[in-house]
Amino acid sequence: MSRAALAGLPSRHPLGTLLPSMYASDDFAQRFTAGLDAVLAAIISTLDNLPAYVDARLAPDDFLTWLASWVAADVDPSWPVELRRVVVRHAVELHRWQGTARGLVERLRLCFGVHAEVIDGAGAIWSATPGTELPGEATTEVVVRVWPGDADQARVVAMVEAVCPVHVTCRVEMLPGPPRQEGE
Repeated sequence: MSRAALAGLPSRHPLGTLLPSMYASDDFAQRFTAGLDAVLAAIISTLDNLPAYVDARLAPDDFLTWLASWVAADVDPSWPVELRRVVVRHAVELHRWQGTARGLVERLRLCFGVHAEVIDGAGAIWSATPGTELPGEATTEVVVRVWPGDADQARVVAMVEAVCPVHVTCRVEMLPGPPRQEGE
C-alpha cells in the first residue's frame, strides 16, 4: 500500500466549495481545484487517521517498518505481520530490560513463543562492609534453556548471541516439552 494519490478517493473537504462565490460557477476554477483535491485527498485522509498510523496494532503493514525504526525495534521482515506488530508495541518494555535475563526471556517469548530460562553467573551483592565475599563462584558461561524445542534453533541461537555480553560464552539448550514447575 502507498500513501500516494489513490484513484477514486474523494476529498472530505473539496477546495471548490471553499472558493469565493464568484468562482463557484467558474468551470475552470472548479476543475482546477478538483485536480488539487485528487492530490490532497490522500494527505488529508492520512492526517485524519494519524493516530492509527502511530498505533502498532492499526498501522498499515508498510508503515509498520518505519514505525519500528522510530522505537528502535529490531524486527525481521520475514516474521509474520502480527508478530512484528507485537514486537513494535512492546519495544519500549524490551528496551527497558535489555541486557538482563528478564529482557532475553521476554524477547524470546515475544519473537518465538517459547519459554526460556537464563542461568548465568553467581550474581551480585551489595554490602556496606568493604571486602565482603561475592556470592557463589565466578562463571564465564551463560546457559539459556529454551522449550518447547520445536522453535527454529538457528534463529534462537542468533538472537541469544546478539544480546550476549562479549566477556561470556552463551550456550543455548533446546529442551522438549513444557518447563518443569518448582518442586518437581
